[in-house]
Amino acid sequence: MLDGDAIVRRYVFSGFPAAWAFMSRVALLAERHDHHPDWRNSWNRVEIRLTTHDTGGVTARDLDLARAIDAIPATG
Repeated sequence: MLDGDAIVRRYVFSGFPAAWAFMSRVALLAERHDHHPDWRNSWNRVEIRLTTHDTGGVTARDLDLARAIDAIPATG
């Protein structure tokens, strides 16, 4: 979902361990892409915001990382 100058997606998991496992996978993926999300976690929920701060909006880098995150199998 586009929200202003960012791509935003919310995920809900069965509990904190599943949410944390997802965040760990995203962290490693983001590191490989050299593009890191703004995110927050509250128990079983994770919200990810992707934007390119240098340009003040969404770029191909954000879209590429969003697609890669979407390819992570949903667990929990």
